[in-house]
Amino acid sequence: MNRRYQAGAAALDRAVLPQEEDVEERRERLFALGLFHFIERGLLVVIVAMTLLAVAFEIVAIYRLGTILLADILLMFLYLEVIGMVAVYYAKRNSVFVYPIFIAITAVGRLVVLQGKEMAPENILIEAAAILLLSLSALVIIWAIGKQAA
Repeated sequence: MNRRYQAGAAALDRAVLPQEEDVEERRERLFALGLFHFIERGLLVVIVAMTLLAVAFEIVAIYRLGTILLADILLMFLYLEVIGMVAVYYAKRNSVFVYPIFIAITAVGRLVVLQGKEMAPENILIEAAAILLLSLSALVIIWAIGKQAA
């Protein structure tokens, strides 16, 4: 009985009192995670800054042209979705995977709208199938996230 007690006490000491190596590994992991978090946030700020710069260039181009075309409006929606994706990423990380799919759907839809009259019917059908496939993948991701949260 005494040996069992000693073995149990030794195991408890190892579990309660962390080894020096465990502390160093934890510090290193926390430093790496903090560094990656900082880099990630910095790149997100760069993405928003570049998107806002692209919006400014587009507004200047619209002003110089003197007319607003449908292509300009759809392009602004793409920029808006990129900014929305970054905002959602800051707010809650679990649904960020869906936003690039939404951006892709908008981009393919923009192609269909802008080139619809000049495109071959087969190409329109292929792009519509791409939108359907992207939509289904977004639904699967949203369903999986909801199931995981429950």
